[in-house]
Amino acid sequence: MLSGFKQFVLRGNVIDLAVAVVIGGAFGAVVTALVKDLLTPLIAAAGGQPDFSAIAFTVNGSKFLIGDFVNSIVSFLMIAAAVYFTVVAPMNAIVARRRRGEPPADPTTKKCPECLSEVPIAARRCAFCTSSLGVPA
Repeated sequence: MLSGFKQFVLRGNVIDLAVAVVIGGAFGAVVTALVKDLLTPLIAAAGGQPDFSAIAFTVNGSKFLIGDFVNSIVSFLMIAAAVYFTVVAPMNAIVARRRRGEPPADPTTKKCPECLSEVPIAARRCAFCTSSLGVPA
C-alpha cells in the first residue's frame, strides 16, 4: 500500500503540479501586492479614494453590499491588467522575436470549396457538407 502511494507521489505530473501550485501562490501574492501597493494608490492619487465598500442598500432587512462587489470587480480588473502587461505581453513579444527568422509552418488544413469550412489537408470529403475534395496532394 505504501509503495503505491510512493509511486503516486513521485510521478512527474504530481511533482509538477505541486511546484505549479506553490509558484502560482507566490506569484499571486506578488501580483496582489503590485495592485494593492502600487496601482491602487496611483488611482487614488488621480481620482480620489478608490474604495466603494460604503455603497449598500437594504431590502426587507437584507443588506446588499454593492460596494464590496464593485471593489472585487475593480480589483480583478487591475490584477488582470497587471498580469497581462507585466507577463503576457512581454512573453508574447519574446516569443514573436524568437520566431522572427523561422519559416512559417506547413498548413494542416484547407478550405472546402463548397462550404468554406476548414478541413484537414489529407481529407477527401468535407466533414461539414460531405462534398468531394478530390485526391489529397
